[in-house]
Amino acid sequence: MSIFNRHQKLERHSLLLSAGILVVVAIGGLVEIAPLFYLENTIEKVEGMRPYTPLELKGRNIYIREGCYTCHSQMVRPLRDEVERYGHYSLAAESMYDHPFQWGSKRTGPDLARVGGKYSDEWHLDHLINPAALVPDTVMPPYAFLASKTLRYNDVADHMIALRRAGVPYTDDMIANAKADLVAQASPGADFDAEDGLLERYDGAAGRPGTVKISDFDQDPARITEMDALIAYLQMLGTLVDFTVYEADDLSNRR
Repeated sequence: MSIFNRHQKLERHSLLLSAGILVVVAIGGLVEIAPLFYLENTIEKVEGMRPYTPLELKGRNIYIREGCYTCHSQMVRPLRDEVERYGHYSLAAESMYDHPFQWGSKRTGPDLARVGGKYSDEWHLDHLINPAALVPDTVMPPYAFLASKTLRYNDVADHMIALRRAGVPYTDDMIANAKADLVAQASPGADFDAEDGLLERYDGAAGRPGTVKISDFDQDPARITEMDALIAYLQMLGTLVDFTVYEADDLSNRR
């Protein structure tokens, strides 16, 4: 029997074949995984990234709870048609504090990676209350009930503690002031000292001003609602990184 026919022995014995498959898969897995243990970081850090504010974090939870990720991805692919429509392609660092990430694999609606600041708070409010009023052909259901549901945020500090254990750099100061920061972001003008503290903690973490939007997102100053939180989350998506730096680098590389 030649050396090239010895595989017949494996094919005729299921236990030997299974053992051979396990050995090959184990070797392949080690080749792929082992190098990661020798890298300091698999994600290139970029200036501007910061953890979510407590209000944005609660909004992200609502976004996930309502299944928004099933129709809207948050990852612009490095393809010409996507970049021209949505903006600069997504960077890995933009999702470094996401647990879980919102890349998505299907789009029924547009990608939301760059939606922050693209529309006003009023537009988002009207769109969430009655999507068809602004986009007649949409199949998106209305989310008007969010404006009538008072936001529950007593557990926001606990959530931040859990995320810190997963690697999100929430400081003791951020966690201790979680509730106050949440109220300050949704109540412009109510407490300027609280607003200053919020900006110091989160704009300071980003390394540049203007990353935190303070607004009465749902136009209802009487209370903080789930609509406030969701719009606050949408309004920060894609706003943390200064992409003019990367666009300039891309242009110089083409030259």
